This record gives sequence, C-alpha cells and structure tokens, in this order.
Amino acid sequence: MRGGAVRQAERWSSARRWLAVRLDAIGDVLMTTPALRALRASGPGRHLTLLTSSAGGAVAALIPEVDAVIAYDPPWMKATPERASAALEYAMAERLAAGRFEAAVIFTVYSQSPLPAALLLWLAGIPLRLAHCRENPYQLLTDWIPDPEPTRLVRHEVRRQLDLVGAVGAATGDERLSLRVPAPARRRVRDRLDKLGLAGRPWVLVHPGATAPSRRYPPESFAEVVRGLAAAGLPVLLAGGPGDGPLVAAIERAAPARALAGRLDLSELAALIAEAALLVANNSAPVHIAAALGTPVVDLYALTNPQHTPWGVPHRVLFHDVPCKHCYKSVCPEGHHACLRGVHPAAVVEAALALLAERERLPG
Repeated sequence: MRGGAVRQAERWSSARRWLAVRLDAIGDVLMTTPALRALRASGPGRHLTLLTSSAGGAVAALIPEVDAVIAYDPPWMKATPERASAALEYAMAERLAAGRFEAAVIFTVYSQSPLPAALLLWLAGIPLRLAHCRENPYQLLTDWIPDPEPTRLVRHEVRRQLDLVGAVGAATGDERLSLRVPAPARRRVRDRLDKLGLAGRPWVLVHPGATAPSRRYPPESFAEVVRGLAAAGLPVLLAGGPGDGPLVAAIERAAPARALAGRLDLSELAALIAEAALLVANNSAPVHIAAALGTPVVDLYALTNPQHTPWGVPHRVLFHDVPCKHCYKSVCPEGHHACLRGVHPAAVVEAALALLAERERLPG
C-alpha cells in the first residue's frame, strides 16, 4: 500500500462513530446485517447508527448490531410521498452533522445510485464516505468502489454489502443474517399457539402478502397449497401484514387454515416465524426474517431480480422461468405474472414436504 492509502485505511480503522445508510425496506435491511456486524467487529468501541426508511426502521430495533436508528424517507426513493420543498433534506443534513459521525457507508442495490445520499453526507460534513457507484462521484465519496454489477457479475445482496465494507477492512466470520426476537413477543406468540393447540407440534406458516403486486403468488394457488399441506397432516397458520386481511380471509375461507393476519406486530411476526417448522411465502420480508431465525423457507420467487434468495437457511426457491425476468418492476409489465402463475401448487407442497423431511419435522 502506498503512504496515502495506508493513511486512509488508518482513518477508517480508527473511526468510532459510524453511520450506515440503507434506505430500503425490511428485507433489504436484514440482508445488510452481516455487513453491519462486520463494521462493528472490525474495531473496538464502535457506535453504529442506521439511517433507514420508515419501513426499515421497524425492524432496526430488532437488530443487535445497531445502536441507534434514524428514520428518513428521501425523495430519491420510489416509495416516498411527493413533497413540496427540500426542508426535510436540509433538516436531515443538520441532524447528521450534529451526530458528529466519523465514517459512513451507503448500501444500495446495483439499480440504485448512491449519489443523492452521498451529497447529503457531504453536506453533513462526514469525513469518510464509502459506496459502490457506477459513475465517477468525484468529491462526494472519499472511497469509491466502481460497481461491477450487472455488467461483470451479479452477487447475492448479502455478498454485495460484505464486499463493500471489506474494501475498508471490515470483515466477520459470521455471515448469518441478524435478528433478535424479544422475549415478551415470544411469550405472547407461544400463548396463542397453545390456545390453538399447536404448541409442541410441527406446523406450517403461510404468509401470502407482499408489498409489490409483481411478487404475489395467486391467492387461489395459495389456497390449494394449504389444502395439500393439510392433506399431508400438517396444520397451517396464515399470517399477513396490516393490509393483508382480505387476502388472508379469502384463503382461510377456501382452505383449512387458521389466520392471525393483522393481529401481530413485527416482533410477534418474527416470534411466530421462529416457532414455525416451515415458512411458505412470496419473496418478501418474512422470507428474510425466516433466514435470520433459521426457519426453513419455501420461497415463491418472482423473477423481478436475481439477488434476494434466502441466505444461510435450508430453502427451496420456486419460479417459472420467463424471457422477461429481472425486470425490477413492482407491477408485472407484461401483465401475465407468469414467473409465479407458472408454479403449480403441487410443486410447492412437494418442496415443503421435502424440506420438512430433511429436518425431521414431519408429524408422526
């Protein structure tokens, strides 16, 4: 290493107040947790603040590597409501300046630009700023990692972020996703399972929701999956987010399952996933929660992108290959949803039973 590079590496290693920027949703934040662990483990006395979206902030309280959370929904992210002025951006730059952060890492998927966030961190006076970037960021990043994706390679999202922090010497021997389930949430969920007669028995959790319509397996197909699991002697619970009530109710009417949709906060959903023998879900946040908690997953994987399969947990990824894959769209641009509609429910049941057999969790 030349002298300047040595001095820069020393600046990174000696930093104590760190800011991690991950402005995406729950699953993206969870897939960043191995990199967050690497940042914490690579120097003594480090304090790590996570700047994340409102959605990401909901799970950040359950991530042990994070010391503090700042929720922020910036105008350059697609889910942010339109606003009339940049007052919130000026206020956020001042808030970050007041935090006196010594180093910051911007985590993005390869279809995102880090430059708006980099400008915010530059305005806040954070002296060290690291990110993948396709174009030359000039002064906005002190440490620019030219983005090799997708032209030269495509990595899993977890590996992408571990490689990023590795560029400034941060590494960990534990690359599992990280999530802590609070003990009160575990107790509440176990009490509900006891009342349902499921305590101590293997059962399957089906979560049919997803924020993006393009990532939703058809409800009638989910109902057929539930019927197949029930025919194999497996009790099924249905769960969903606050907006999934009608979807879950429709499946419950069509198949022998019991529902807890809308009755669980995020910590309770995590506790429920931890208690399940298996999760069947769309490619959405519950899949990554299951991966963090070691619960096997059958992932109904819409081919909107290639980077977000379950990490570090027994799983089956089911999809129907289509020419329009990797579209990165929240709504199927072709209107046919063939990458999911082409997955037969019998294949889902077969994958679930195979995973359970491997884990010796089948009843009897």
